[in-house]
Amino acid sequence: MDPLFGQHLRERLNPADRSPLYHQIFMVLRNHILDGTLPFGMQLPTEEQLASVFEVSRITAKRAMDELASEELVERKRGRGSHVVYRYTQKPVTAPLIGMLQEIESMARNSIAIVLECAMLPPPQDIRVELELREDEPALHLVRVRERESRKFGYYVSWTAGVAEPQDPSIFVTEPRLSYFRRNGLELTHVTQTLSAAVADSHIASALDIRENSPLLTLTRRSYNKIPDGEVLRDLLLVSYNPDHFQYKMDLKID
Repeated sequence: MDPLFGQHLRERLNPADRSPLYHQIFMVLRNHILDGTLPFGMQLPTEEQLASVFEVSRITAKRAMDELASEELVERKRGRGSHVVYRYTQKPVTAPLIGMLQEIESMARNSIAIVLECAMLPPPQDIRVELELREDEPALHLVRVRERESRKFGYYVSWTAGVAEPQDPSIFVTEPRLSYFRRNGLELTHVTQTLSAAVADSHIASALDIRENSPLLTLTRRSYNKIPDGEVLRDLLLVSYNPDHFQYKMDLKID
């Protein structure tokens, strides 16, 4: 049986959840199919194997599989077993840039930043290549912790090309970086964001007042500027959020 179907999968079931066990199993498998963890064409365990994995009856396992089949996520054929028929494709969410930037600035104005580092430094090699800088060419390096109501919710590390170091780094305590960029002639025209998860190393844990290896929500934001023959990356921001104090909510509507 595939190693994906181990104890960690059973632990996804919530004993406090009042919904039927078959539905909980269905939702666990459904989410793994929709996010591509269980890929197209994969053969799923038999009902007996699923019953063993989740420590439930075969009837419960069968009903969960029937629900997956009814949503056309899996195909069940006698003698051939059950196979995933949903094809996962990564589909980035698009949103108006103006609205996104306004939301970013609003969050900045409604929190306080603790500036830990602010200097013009040569970026690490991988970031230098992304920013298309010459060797030893500096960029504005900024490290901050953001807090609201004395709760530290985010650890921010950024590298920005095309702007100078401010005379007084404390301006970033209350002023959004985007406002500083605009005042210094850097207009962003395209932003991409990637959400992921990680655990806190000792440095981030100390900065956010959490335990080492605590779970984090991470965001990587790349901001670009138009040039005559395309666009160039000007700002790379890496954020680690404490999920106990921060949520990233999107309200999307189907056209």
